[in-house]
Amino acid sequence: MAGSSLTRQRLDRSRLAELAPSIKQPGNRVLDAGVGIVHLGIGAFHRAHQAVYTEDAMQAKGGDWRICGVSLRGTEVRDRLRPQDFLYTVIDRSDGADAVRIIGAVAEVLYGPDDPAAVISAIARQTIHVVSLTVTEKGYCHDPATGSLRRDLPDIVNDLDMAKPPRSALGYLVRGLKARMDAGAGPVNVISCDNLPDNGRLLEGLVRDFCATAAPELGNWLDAHVAFPCTMIDRIVPAATADGLALAAASLGLDDQAALLTEPFRQWVIEDKFTAPRPAWEAAGAQIVSNVAAYEAIKLRLLNASHSAIAYLGYLGGFKTVAEAIAVPAMHAFVRQLMDEEATPTLEIPPSFDVDTYKDNLVARFANPTLAHKTWQIAMDGSQKLPQRLLETLYHNIRAGKATGAVSLAVAAWMQYVGGVDEQGQAIDVSDPFAEQLAAIHTKARGDVIGIVSGMLAMEPIFGAAEAQPPGLEIILIDALNQLRTHGALYCVANYC
Repeated sequence: MAGSSLTRQRLDRSRLAELAPSIKQPGNRVLDAGVGIVHLGIGAFHRAHQAVYTEDAMQAKGGDWRICGVSLRGTEVRDRLRPQDFLYTVIDRSDGADAVRIIGAVAEVLYGPDDPAAVISAIARQTIHVVSLTVTEKGYCHDPATGSLRRDLPDIVNDLDMAKPPRSALGYLVRGLKARMDAGAGPVNVISCDNLPDNGRLLEGLVRDFCATAAPELGNWLDAHVAFPCTMIDRIVPAATADGLALAAASLGLDDQAALLTEPFRQWVIEDKFTAPRPAWEAAGAQIVSNVAAYEAIKLRLLNASHSAIAYLGYLGGFKTVAEAIAVPAMHAFVRQLMDEEATPTLEIPPSFDVDTYKDNLVARFANPTLAHKTWQIAMDGSQKLPQRLLETLYHNIRAGKATGAVSLAVAAWMQYVGGVDEQGQAIDVSDPFAEQLAAIHTKARGDVIGIVSGMLAMEPIFGAAEAQPPGLEIILIDALNQLRTHGALYCVANYC
């Protein structure tokens, strides 16, 4: 092993031969392959999920499927990966031994604002058969309640003028598809890998809505040349930390500035709807199915809903990580009530799917002490996540006259969280596209619970139009928020259900 991180050599292709035999490496079958995928939003999740599946598919079945990654918001990923020949470490962490591997599926990373033409040209290459996205919910520039394109957003206002350099993922994608059509580059699969219901159909609708204004000539070409399969993705990938980089350095004996920690579990369900070649992802364990909807709803209303509930209630209760929060018996019981009594009855469970084992495994994954998954990270962009994670269950159960105690408390915790002050009086760094509007609601209400709830429910992009909200919603949330503000998150978790 080398010395301190200050003197270690940097991971790159020339150093792979120095690694211990226990560290899995990509091999020449991956490293010498050509590029077949452009991925928009090459953050930690993509590099620990789809890139790993793609690498395993190439190792099993071959093919030119390396990835041209695109960063849209910053240069950090590119700048960390470029000196390493775009290699990076993924460490699967559990209570047992860590599994360490080097991933070589990423061939290059572009920073969109530096050279938009390079990104557009990459999408238009004839050798590219897949364009995928992990840009988070807010990156779709849509109204979460209706799925429609938000034409008022500055990035979309800019991007609908096709003469201007793009700013949004949709802007890059549509310009790339138009360049592909103009070049006669052939069909392509456009694959959303974000936590959105019907993500493929949502993305297709947004692209078509965008094109209707900015590039109507694309309409018929899309029909014949572009598939938008739906997907469900699942893996817990915390944001990279200095501790994770130090662990990678100790494991490799080399400095890796792009290392990631994740859990052993991973899942990818993809709709069997393609118009162009694709990697043999099924050889890497992905499920190719005719209908993703049931799997998607299970994940959103069980895993993602529980994650958000833990994030808001846990953060308010003083917990920095999910594992710390779920270790409290009351929080464990609360999450099981949310899943068992309120969310599961709203789901259609596939005949071969063992939902009880799935929920047991979820709680065990949340409790993994080796993953410091921060509640603040999960709490980000809640306005974009609430409809599909929590509101669908809440609205369904109100209309059905079923239990809503846990899910309503989770929604109330979000309302409290976005006020920007925790239960100890400390400021919360609220990261949300609607942060200013949400803070203004709290300021105007001056602590009045009725004012806070009524102001929040008036936000149609989150809660839908007033006439579409179930009767009694406001009363239920006023009661939940009042209890939360009176007694605190941990008391409510233990007693409110």
